[in-house]
Amino acid sequence: MSLLHTPESLSLARAHLAAVDPAMARIDALLPPFAWRSRPGGFAGLVRFITEQQVSVASAAAIWARVEAGLGEVTPQAVLAQDEAGLKAFGLSSPKARYAQAIAHAHVSGAADFDRLFELDDEAAITALTAIKGVGRWTAEVYLMMCEERLDVFPAGDLALQEGLRMADEGETRPSEKAVYARSELWRPYRAVAAHLIWDYYLAVRAKLLPEPGRGPKPQDIDSETT
Repeated sequence: MSLLHTPESLSLARAHLAAVDPAMARIDALLPPFAWRSRPGGFAGLVRFITEQQVSVASAAAIWARVEAGLGEVTPQAVLAQDEAGLKAFGLSSPKARYAQAIAHAHVSGAADFDRLFELDDEAAITALTAIKGVGRWTAEVYLMMCEERLDVFPAGDLALQEGLRMADEGETRPSEKAVYARSELWRPYRAVAAHLIWDYYLAVRAKLLPEPGRGPKPQDIDSETT
């Protein structure tokens, strides 16, 4: 567990979430302590996020291993030393090769300096990241939550979070991204903790470790890229 997120601090955050939202109170009562989903960050961390999207876990691991072996070290300079064909030879698709180069250009130019991104507040960091071709808001939010371990970012576009919240609310339909963003305002300044709890709840229901409450539809077969 990160030194930033101790059992004591997470317990306080969960107590806050349970106090402000009945659905979060139900989830909190059902789940044991969780481990923060941490990943290596920086330039290589974002390139890896892009590499792994929309492919299976096994394929993502295999492609990333080829990228690391091919580049030697995943740095902006190493990526820019390759043309698109060279990056594709490591297993990247044409769009992902172009996105990796765009991320490298952003770092080198200072438009998104990954060594200093922590100095920006959440919205400024999201703006800097989403200005890069190929980096959407979901990617930016999950990167900041997992790689920089920020407490108050929330990827409301994540389908597993939407479905988990529907189940916790005993709703009939999955809430929209806009509705989930609005709901998450209740959870500040611990929206990332809420995301972890909802993910764990969703996964536990899908695995039949917890029953799904209410009369809503069965959990849909959603593979969250973050879980």
